[in-house]
Amino acid sequence: MKTRAVIPREAADRDVDEAVGCYLAEGPEHAALGFIDAREQACGHIGRHPATGPPRYAHAPDLPGLRVWPLKRHPHLVFCVEREDQIDVWRVLHGQRDIPAWMHEPVES
Repeated sequence: MKTRAVIPREAADRDVDEAVGCYLAEGPEHAALGFIDAREQACGHIGRHPATGPPRYAHAPDLPGLRVWPLKRHPHLVFCVEREDQIDVWRVLHGQRDIPAWMHEPVES
């Protein structure tokens, strides 16, 4: 199977920036770097195995095929949708967040 590009959407980039900011504010720099590394590893895995991760919450934002993949050693989840030529990363959310509430936020186009 061909590896697909993994493209973060604007909201996913904001989520990552927010998480990195929290890690930097709360602890040593290596925690933030570990988060970034875990996210890159997850995106690499998702690009090589697009159908990985269980489908979740797809009914709420009207995103058929929405899947979730956890980051290693971090409580964050990568929400993505497989497209014909790429994988769209919609959000990177902390697992303790109110995920269903996120589903009621407007979906970017």
